[in-house]
Amino acid sequence: MKTKTVGSVLRKYRKANGMSQLQLGEELRKAGFHAQRSALSAWEKDVALPGLHTFFMICKIYGITNIYDEFIGSYHPDDPLSCLNQEGRKKVLDYIDDLAASGRYEKESVSILPFTRTIRLFQLPASAGSGEFLDGEDYETMQVGPEVPESADFGIRIHGDSMEPRFINGQIVWVEKRNDLSNGEIGIFFLDGSAYCKKLHRGRHGSISLLSINPAYEPIPITENSDFRVFGKVVG
Repeated sequence: MKTKTVGSVLRKYRKANGMSQLQLGEELRKAGFHAQRSALSAWEKDVALPGLHTFFMICKIYGITNIYDEFIGSYHPDDPLSCLNQEGRKKVLDYIDDLAASGRYEKESVSILPFTRTIRLFQLPASAGSGEFLDGEDYETMQVGPEVPESADFGIRIHGDSMEPRFINGQIVWVEKRNDLSNGEIGIFFLDGSAYCKKLHRGRHGSISLLSINPAYEPIPITENSDFRVFGKVVG
C-alpha cells in the first residue's frame, strides 16, 4: 500500500477546487483560523504539518469527507462501506438521504464555541538588543484559536532569512517557555545582547552552537564566556 503525503493531497485538492493559497488563507481566516501563506506553502511541500483543528477545517473547505481513504490510500478496515463498489456505496448514501429526509432520525445538533485565547506577540528585531525583552512591554496581544499549539506561551515575529525555508522573514513562530532544550531542537535564544531563532547543536566534547537552516549562514559558537540563555522552544 503506497502512502500518500499530506502535502501532495492538500495541493491536489486546492487545485481541484480552483483555489490559490491566498484564497485558502482567506477561507481559513473566515472560519477563525489564521495561517500565513508561508505556512500553507510549507504544508503542501511536506516541510511542516498543519495543526489538527486546522487540518480538519482545510478538509471541510476542500470537501474531503473520507480522510482515511484520501490520505492513506485505501479504505479503512473498520469502514462498513469498504467492501462495496461505487454503485453499492451510492445506494447506501441514497438510503441515508432518505432517512434524513424522513425527519425521524435527525441528530440533535450541538453548537461548539470555538476556543480562543489571548497571547503575547513580541517583535524579535526590535527586541534583539535586550536580553530582558520577554519581561518588557515591547509586545502586542492577539486573539488566537486552535491553530496555535496549546503549549505555546508567546509568539515572536521572525526577522531575516537565516531559518528559511522553514521560517521566512516576518513569519510568526509560537514558543513554549523553556530554560533548556535538547540537541537539534529549534528555539529562541539570547546570546551576548541579541535574540535569535536557531537550532541548538551540542557537539561531542561539550561544545554548543546555534545553527541556521539556511546553509548560507555559519554556525554561531557559544563559549564559556558567552552570556547565553534559552527563552523557549519553537512549537509551531
